[in-house]
Amino acid sequence: MGGDVTCFLACLLDYTHFQILTIMKKLRLFTYLVVCISLVSCASSGYVNLDYPQEPQLILSEDITNIAVVNRSLTKEEDASNKTLESIATGEVAGSDKLASDEAIKGIFDGIQNRGHFKVVIPSKTRLHGTGTRLTPEILDWDTVSEICATSEADVLLVLETFDSNSDFVFNTAMEQVTSVIQSGKPSGRIPSRARVNVKSYWRLYDPATKTIIDQFQQTHLMDFNLTDGTLPFTALPETAYDAGLQYFSRFFPSFYRVRRDMYKKGKGRDKRLFDAGWRRTEVANWKEAIEVWTEIANNPSSKSAGRAAYNIAVAHEVLGNTDLALEWAQRSYQDYDDKMARDYAKVLLRRKRWEY
Repeated sequence: MGGDVTCFLACLLDYTHFQILTIMKKLRLFTYLVVCISLVSCASSGYVNLDYPQEPQLILSEDITNIAVVNRSLTKEEDASNKTLESIATGEVAGSDKLASDEAIKGIFDGIQNRGHFKVVIPSKTRLHGTGTRLTPEILDWDTVSEICATSEADVLLVLETFDSNSDFVFNTAMEQVTSVIQSGKPSGRIPSRARVNVKSYWRLYDPATKTIIDQFQQTHLMDFNLTDGTLPFTALPETAYDAGLQYFSRFFPSFYRVRRDMYKKGKGRDKRLFDAGWRRTEVANWKEAIEVWTEIANNPSSKSAGRAAYNIAVAHEVLGNTDLALEWAQRSYQDYDDKMARDYAKVLLRRKRWEY
């Protein structure tokens, strides 16, 4: 009984974690369109929360644009039973788990689209035979790498060297039945409701120009699925493999974490009411009009609220996704009006610009 309770709680925690991650992924697309304003009710300050970029795990040279991708994770026997990667270019999504490794390649293809200056090219030779197991093959000879890149007009070659998968469904079900037989003398009649698929893959990124390995990465990717009558969906493995491909190439782009930006809620002197009007616009996410209101104040050097207004304009521009203008106004707030918050904020914005593409 204790084991069943522990297993149930573990599955419940896994499910909750999975749901949270899914929601976060969907919300990330709207980072600069929807922001959360949190106000300090009876004070002169407020703040806004937004997503802040941090350095990519690996930064590729600006000279790298076209990336050829091939699948080396299959043996000759497995390759004979699979179709080619032409489905990637046509957008076809395969359902068989025999094609799951191809789905990882498709995840790479889709993950790069409309991000930065990168472009995926599908070479004429889409298969290179490997070990077919988790055993990592030897590095490709550079003549092969150079030939593939030259014929496909690619700068580098990304290779899925190994691909292997398993599910905890069979193992957990077997353990539950064994435990039930030991404890009660008969099999359990309970049908599991969820299962986890585990994909392990190994990626190498080859640079033929310098004959160096730019990246070598061992990846473990997990996804949870609801079971139907105790059966794992036939799309579970392809979906997990596809998401693994998406996640791998995200290493080359900035990731994000939530940060807080302090703002001035109240102005000073004769512009106090006008300053308040700008703040009220931020409360309904009307950032453009807030900028217009505060710009009128910031352009008046004699205003006691000019420095605060310039600083708030800087934050508003960052919320709207324009780091250059945010930095310009933060520098102006400090240089012209000696606003100390703006000085520190300008340093933050300079660091941010380093990771923006």
